[in-house]
Amino acid sequence: MMSQVLSEQSTCVGAFVALLRAHAGITRQLSAQLTAEQGLTLSDFEVLLRLSRADDRRMRRVDLADQVLLSASGVTRLLDGLERHGLVARASCDSDRRVVYAVLTDAGLERLRTAAESHFGQVDAYFGTRFESDDLASLTNLLDRLAEGHPETEDCGPPDEYGRASR
Repeated sequence: MMSQVLSEQSTCVGAFVALLRAHAGITRQLSAQLTAEQGLTLSDFEVLLRLSRADDRRMRRVDLADQVLLSASGVTRLLDGLERHGLVARASCDSDRRVVYAVLTDAGLERLRTAAESHFGQVDAYFGTRFESDDLASLTNLLDRLAEGHPETEDCGPPDEYGRASR
């Protein structure tokens, strides 16, 4: 009985370690490409993308931090850099002075659209050279099962000029 538990645990732990290694490798490569070509980190890209999908392209900074899995100070540092480049603006709440919003600027939305085209091409190339379409469908299904209870939207890209997700 104990050997069966250890065997199952080893298989599960092995799968988890493989997932972590794959994530680290993919993230390192795609982040380096995105930074070199667009001057954005993956975290910058994710923040811009989430803001582009939010109502009025604005979110409370605390909610944004929660969605991108950063601490309040981490998201503040990230947003400060995006603000310096004119991609994000800070806005206050009329009804509660303690609330501060991050707002995607027009320049930020345009930068996101440009970066998305390049970045999604890199993602397609990375996965397309390693997997057939059936493999990708299976991989997506398996990863979706791991993410149960944490739904994401189907559309991956920023909204087009009509407000529809472009990918």
